[in-house]
Amino acid sequence: MMKEEYFSELLKELKLKATSKRLAVLSVLSGMEAYASPEEIWQNLRLKIGTIGLPTVYRILEELAGKGVIARIIHPSRQLYYYYCGNAGHHHHFICVSCRKVQDINFCASKEIECEVSGRLNGRVLSHVLQIDGLCRECSIQKRYRKYS
Repeated sequence: MMKEEYFSELLKELKLKATSKRLAVLSVLSGMEAYASPEEIWQNLRLKIGTIGLPTVYRILEELAGKGVIARIIHPSRQLYYYYCGNAGHHHHFICVSCRKVQDINFCASKEIECEVSGRLNGRVLSHVLQIDGLCRECSIQKRYRKYS
């Protein structure tokens, strides 16, 4: 199945119209190896489809992130970025703060956290987000580190 057809079906399953702008956002993000800012995505979209407003890009990104189609990446500088991850299963991400590469982590300690919250705090976990920031193997080897770039 071609990428556009896959994204079209995915959007329909999520009760979203498969508009040309939504499909273009997914196409641009899925073609990137690293996370991207809304402005970077907007620049790529303008080359691909022509006229599209930055507020429209922000709205689509938040809509897709809210449905779990794309991931929000919160940079240590507090800047918000986005990343398309094709892994539909429950997982977390390791983010290289130097080259922006995003890698899946298939480990989750949510059960232990839930026990701690319910046992010690008498609370209840409703959801959780875990993002690990660091340097990927290549950046570690090359000792490449651009602080919060």
